[in-house]
Amino acid sequence: MQTEKSGVLWAVGSYLIWGIMPIYWKNLEHVSSTEIIISRIIWAFVMTLLLVLMIKGGRHLIEDIQRLWKSQRDFWLLFLASVLVSGNWFIYIWAVNHDYIVQASLGYYMNPLISVLLGIFFLKEKLSRAQQIAFLLATIGVTILTISYGQFPWLAFSLAATFAIYGLIKKRIQLDALRGLTIETFFIMPFAVIYYMWLFMGDSVVFLQADIKTDILLVLTGVATALPLVMYAKGVQRIPLYMAGFLQYIAPTMMLFIGVVIYKESFEKIDLLSFSFIWVALLLFTASKVLEVMKMKKSHP
Repeated sequence: MQTEKSGVLWAVGSYLIWGIMPIYWKNLEHVSSTEIIISRIIWAFVMTLLLVLMIKGGRHLIEDIQRLWKSQRDFWLLFLASVLVSGNWFIYIWAVNHDYIVQASLGYYMNPLISVLLGIFFLKEKLSRAQQIAFLLATIGVTILTISYGQFPWLAFSLAATFAIYGLIKKRIQLDALRGLTIETFFIMPFAVIYYMWLFMGDSVVFLQADIKTDILLVLTGVATALPLVMYAKGVQRIPLYMAGFLQYIAPTMMLFIGVVIYKESFEKIDLLSFSFIWVALLLFTASKVLEVMKMKKSHP
């Protein structure tokens, strides 16, 4: 019981950090989204590598890389995962700094539903009747939004899809969360460094050219990336998966609140109607998962 309590605290802590991150990125809106993502990749690699070395995981990291190289399929799949998560970070930061926080929150609400769809197609997972109804409700919600916007919410869908496919790949490759992130950022880091050098040569870089606050915030993007991920990894190891799934709605709910209340983004009645369909779908989906787990526990005491 004590282990589960600590797991809930770790998981909630990670989602709270992810939830308030729009405020962090808003403080960097004078920096281009491209430079922010490059900084995030480089400093995330530096921070995660330092953390791995501090907990004496260097040997395990080398073993992980060697094992991946022996399985070329896993090696290139993880490379694809690193490209996807980098793309996800870029879309998210661009959305926040161009006043699309509400649509970004929609993307993270949609993410678990797209993850389940991928599970059906690629892992041959089955859906219960309640889960099928949940998908229908979510589809209605997205359709209402599409009609009201006059176009499909590509930004939200791109966020949801890139992270869902990333999650699917990570499910197939068993790696420690911290060491996995170190390897993922290592894959992309050479491209980031080359691009940063090109920015410096073109005098279009902000790092070390603006003020000390901006420099510190750009360096700390590494901590902002690594810290919640490590907390999340510690949390999900100690709590049931359905509980982790339920808690994950903390972050997009906070993002939605921040977008509407703090940054005064538009949230009309039609948006409320659409989000309501998606919220009901998520509640129904989560409740059905909880009942599934409870039935399994009763049949296997």
